[in-house]
Amino acid sequence: MVLTPGTFVEAGLRSTLYKKLQDLPVSFHDRWPSGQLLSRATQDLSLIRRWLSFGVVLLFANALTIVVGLAILFTFHWLLGLIFFLISIPIWIQGYRFEAKYGEVARLSQDQAGDLATSVEESVHGIRVLKAFGRGDHAARKFAAEAKGLRSTELKKAGLIANIWVYLLLIPEAAVAASMLVGVFLVAEGSFTVGGLVAFFATATVLRWPTESIGFLLSMTLDAKTAIQRFFEVIDEPVLIKDPEVAKTIGSPKGRLEFKNVHFRYPDSKPDQPDILRGVDLVLEPGESVALIGITGCGKSTLTALTTRLYEVSSGSIELDGVDIRALTRFELRSHIAMAFEDATLFSASVRDNVLLGRPDSTEDELKEALSIAQADFVYELPEGLDTKIGEEGLSLSGGQRQRLALARAVAAKPAVLVLDDPLSALDVDTEALVEAALRKVLKKTTALIVAHRPSTVQLADRVALMQDGKIVAVGKHSDLLATNDHYRYVISSLDSAGKQIEVS
Repeated sequence: MVLTPGTFVEAGLRSTLYKKLQDLPVSFHDRWPSGQLLSRATQDLSLIRRWLSFGVVLLFANALTIVVGLAILFTFHWLLGLIFFLISIPIWIQGYRFEAKYGEVARLSQDQAGDLATSVEESVHGIRVLKAFGRGDHAARKFAAEAKGLRSTELKKAGLIANIWVYLLLIPEAAVAASMLVGVFLVAEGSFTVGGLVAFFATATVLRWPTESIGFLLSMTLDAKTAIQRFFEVIDEPVLIKDPEVAKTIGSPKGRLEFKNVHFRYPDSKPDQPDILRGVDLVLEPGESVALIGITGCGKSTLTALTTRLYEVSSGSIELDGVDIRALTRFELRSHIAMAFEDATLFSASVRDNVLLGRPDSTEDELKEALSIAQADFVYELPEGLDTKIGEEGLSLSGGQRQRLALARAVAAKPAVLVLDDPLSALDVDTEALVEAALRKVLKKTTALIVAHRPSTVQLADRVALMQDGKIVAVGKHSDLLATNDHYRYVISSLDSAGKQIEVS
């Protein structure tokens, strides 16, 4: 009866937290360690559920028992009841001190548990790097130090509970002893009956367990209080990127993408730091492909991330077919613009589910076409073909295979605008050539913004936009820029024209 509502609330809170995490912008996830979020979704909600299922019920019942019991003791004899009450005052004083100290330590413990979860996650995801560089022992020592810190904090919690238990055990005994001495004196004096004294101590005995239970119930309550605070730290985070109250819609998008005086800086940037993007102006006509090139750190990837509102522009605007993308719902915007990142992220699901993530209602022929364009025919050789589960983050595949599946996912979405953030960096030269040949057919009917790090990728585009220090400094055909722009020649000469001879594993 009690457990079911608690588990229901826990499930509801967990769903609310997950939905909130999906709504929060990428900038939030950049700041928060994943282990801290994981501990809030698991350990903290379990603490809240245990408190709702048992703690709050027992705390209410025992507190009511103590209050009613003290009132009954006063009805037997006011002096004996007063003695019991006065001697119990140190319990309330210690309880107040315990709350302040234990709450602080409980918060530290839960934060340390989150840090520990982060360390485990990083070690598991980076196990290849740790092994390759022989840093497994170093990681183990770091983890042991964090675990030791958590153990020390838990011992402090146990020590605080033990200290208050001393008061909870000894003070009631002292109250009983003092009441007995006074009670015997009152009986001898004739102002109190033996039966009344026996009834008084029978009632006092009933109050022993509720009083002794205050310690663990108070600690459980404070743990739950801290867990609730940590939960609402995420829930109360402002959602900076929202859908408009009255959204516009684009029925049949043509794919015209325009950047108008776009500025961008991260929300937590210092006031004296310059903007990452400083007045970007660029127009992509429907069906046109534009390559974006520049030296490392000039803002290319940042600019592409703004197209789907992974981050919000600081000033200026980005328009799709003449409509400010902030006037569209995020769902509609991301159905019109698809991205393929250099760092290909795959999920622990089947090949089919990964590729059709952006358009799950695609037909089998459309799925095969997307795989063919991305030169991802290797999937048919996997143990269960398209239904093969590729494991967490696709680490069972090579880097090139992951990139090809990520590219197939973007192509399968059939967007009006395709944004490619150097999606071919892990491919060998031969595979890259095949992918580029297939992409040319796709790009004839799709607007594309391509971050290029190779001359061969630049040649995919109709025009090239040269970025420098957060600005577009030149736009034109590759041959024209090569002939007229010194910085463009410098950037092109610094690109890896030969490419990788062996696909990254």
